Amino acid sequence: MKIPRHPKSAKNIRGFTLVEIVIVIALIGLILAVVANRIMGSQKRAEYKLAQTQMQTLSGKIEQYQADVGALPDKLEQLVTAPANASGWLGPYSRPEELQDPWHHPIDYRHPGDDGRAYQLTSMGADGKTGGEGVDKDLVAP
Repeated sequence: MKIPRHPKSAKNIRGFTLVEIVIVIALIGLILAVVANRIMGSQKRAEYKLAQTQMQTLSGKIEQYQADVGALPDKLEQLVTAPANASGWLGPYSRPEELQDPWHHPIDYRHPGDDGRAYQLTSMGADGKTGGEGVDKDLVAP
């Protein structure tokens, strides 16, 4: 049995309307915006966690300097380059880029620190300003 063929005419061929195309593009854009927001939020949280770890590591390097030299450094740069008056210096204890947080702001070092601490390290967070919440919150160590 033979199936009759119907030739396709231009009237029978239906494409997408402009409205349908616009709706599909809008939906794709919405999906991309949601995914990008999640990725960017995850990246900021990861940088904040990295800053916390970096501050702890830098604290350890300051303590190693103190164990070798017998005193705390006057400034963080002394972890990279030996000061003239530091006998027993076995560094470098750090690289220059490790003295900045993940947002490329210099880490603040105070000797003596607040609340009776021997020293204090502070990162101003993602925004580089005092205070803030979330990833903009200041990090203080030790």
